Amino acid sequence: MKTAYELAMERLSKTAPTVKLTTEQKLQIAELESKYAAKLAERELLLKGEISKAAERGEYEEIEKLEKQLASDRTSLRAELEEKKEKVRQQKTRGGT
Repeated sequence: MKTAYELAMERLSKTAPTVKLTTEQKLQIAELESKYAAKLAERELLLKGEISKAAERGEYEEIEKLEKQLASDRTSLRAELEEKKEKVRQQKTRGGT
C-alpha cells in the first residue's frame, strides 16, 4: 500500500516530469549562475556605494531612487538568468528529437 506522499509524487511526475540534464547542461547552468551572481554583486556594490554617498549628503529622494533601481536590477538579472537557464534545459529536448 502506497503512502499519500508516494501517490502525490506519482501524480506530480505525470503532470510535470522531471527533466534529466546532461553533464554539459549542468556545467552551462552552473557557469550562468556564477556569471549572474558576479553581475548582481557588482551592481549591488556600485549602487550601495551610491546609496551610502547619498545618505551622507542627506539626499533621501536619491536614496529611494537608487534602492528602487537596485531592486529593479535584481529582478531583471534574475529573470534574464532564468531565461538563459531554460534555453540550456531546452537544448536537450530539441537536440534529442
